[in-house]
Amino acid sequence: MIGTSGYSYTEWVGPVYPKGTKPEEFLSCYAELFATVELNYSYYRMPEASQLAMMHQTAPALRFSIKAHQSLTHQIDRQSYKEQAGLFRRALVPLCNAGVLEAVLFQFPFSFHYEVEQRRYLDSLLRCFASLPLAVEFRNSKWYNNRTLDALRERKVAFVSLDLPLVAGNPPMMDVSTAPFSYFRLHGRNKETWWGSDSSSRYDYHYSDKELLVLLERIRSLAIGTEKVLIYFNNHRRGQAVENAKHLQAMLEAKGTGEMP
Repeated sequence: MIGTSGYSYTEWVGPVYPKGTKPEEFLSCYAELFATVELNYSYYRMPEASQLAMMHQTAPALRFSIKAHQSLTHQIDRQSYKEQAGLFRRALVPLCNAGVLEAVLFQFPFSFHYEVEQRRYLDSLLRCFASLPLAVEFRNSKWYNNRTLDALRERKVAFVSLDLPLVAGNPPMMDVSTAPFSYFRLHGRNKETWWGSDSSSRYDYHYSDKELLVLLERIRSLAIGTEKVLIYFNNHRRGQAVENAKHLQAMLEAKGTGEMP
């Protein structure tokens, strides 16, 4: 399944959504383009069940992945994280009941190191969300080892595959299936602006046809032995994620495979 990370961008009015589209109409317009979306507003503010229920009502055929709140991944308080995890999980009830929750994404920063305390925290956090489809994205390359992969396999948690610029500080590209589904996030390859002060320009990137062909082979390898591959483009500036996602879908169809399982 192919989609984008986020959908509520005013700069998409014109390039993606028809001119004059109002913010409350963004989701229904998006649902005409893709079958799935990765919600990222939930990282910045704790989602509420009523919000997610309304989203499902607006686009009943759309399937959702959702990024965990920052209190669970970036601003962790060891005294209150279980309470925050409870709030987040309860908000997901409408999506779970409707059968449209694809995955909960935990995206950890580079500062989340592969150390005993962090490993214990991650284990406890995943237990808080047991029975839900989970995916974990690591930005620190120390997590890229067999012990991590084995632990995720044991818990049936997806190890997120990434496409990032090859610059110092970023982890390597590694595609390994550790769950019944695979999860692939494409952030663009802006080497010059990746660590710059203007973080918004980080995702101002357009994948070329040649790059998409290589990505297609990575996706095919992830599809082996898994029920589905969730693919989300995060190069959202100026609607480039939408263009690339639609083009990748067309490439799949041109090869006679249709959408990934």
